[in-house]
Amino acid sequence: MQEFKKALTEKQDEIVGIFFLVCFCLTVLITPAVVYAQVPESVRSREAIKRVKPYLTQKLQENGFQYGLPVFIRIFKQSNELEVWLKNGNSFKLFKSYKICTYGFAGLGPKEKQGDGKAPEGFYRIYPKSLNPSSNYHLAFNLGYPNEYDRAHKRTGSALMIHGDCVSIGCYAMTDAGIEEIFALADGALRNGQKSFSVHIFPFRMTDENMSKYGSSKFILFWDNLKQGYDYFEKKKIPPDIRVINRQYVFN
Repeated sequence: MQEFKKALTEKQDEIVGIFFLVCFCLTVLITPAVVYAQVPESVRSREAIKRVKPYLTQKLQENGFQYGLPVFIRIFKQSNELEVWLKNGNSFKLFKSYKICTYGFAGLGPKEKQGDGKAPEGFYRIYPKSLNPSSNYHLAFNLGYPNEYDRAHKRTGSALMIHGDCVSIGCYAMTDAGIEEIFALADGALRNGQKSFSVHIFPFRMTDENMSKYGSSKFILFWDNLKQGYDYFEKKKIPPDIRVINRQYVFN
């Protein structure tokens, strides 16, 4: 009888061990799916990524990159350019520049209020929840306007995006082909572990020549503040940590 109880106890221990092993394996298998589920997707986005990924993978490899690297985006209104930078080693390197179709009808300067026809300027952060794979404008991601700086200056407006369809009254509108590539690179980076990425938006390339050219603008003090962030990245090729103190952007 004692031998039977001993055998039964050993069998129970074995069953408990198998149970915990199965639980552990399920946890390992399920965890990546939970992480991936945080990045929104749709049939449209999946088809778009499937369509552009082979081309992107080839171009990335040709330039010493790989799919899924952390991304960083810069926008320049004056030249209608959107740059995608990728982290390679300890710094970021330019991968590709895309032409912006339009960013509204009101020209240079920050968006200040709802309906002013302006697109935002400043420093914005994109999170997985910012992606809109079912946008009315093909694919999109929300810039997060108004950010902390905008709110400190009582700026108003909402749903300011980078999107496709090549039409806009205040968003940054790209061609559908362009937004598919940009969206795919962002999606790949977020799924590969980047928690969020920065979008820095400038009125123009903030060289001393351009700052002098626009020195009489009513926005010059704001642009002087933006230039500090621009200069930091130009020097280090790493986006700075940004805070808002006393209604001003402060870098690192």
